[in-house]
Amino acid sequence: MFYVYILASRRAGTLYIGVTNDLHRRLIDHRSGRGSEFAARYGVERLVWFECHDRIVEAIAREKQMKGWNRAWKVRPIEKSNPDWRDVEGDLPYT
Repeated sequence: MFYVYILASRRAGTLYIGVTNDLHRRLIDHRSGRGSEFAARYGVERLVWFECHDRIVEAIAREKQMKGWNRAWKVRPIEKSNPDWRDVEGDLPYT
């Protein structure tokens, strides 16, 4: 399973889009400051949206697509599934 995900610093805050095959581990990396320099610099560690893909090529294509979007388009899937911008780590499937 592969994940495309969006992290936010706070509600309507700074956004980070990434892709991984282990979202639990990746969140630990982000929250400890090892995930990315950008996320560490701006305090971007709240998981506000994610989607699952069976194939890495699909996940990477989706990540690239979303990174090319303007901010309003990036916020739209968050607002649709998570209007309170809560941390949805607890919604992750455990394997």
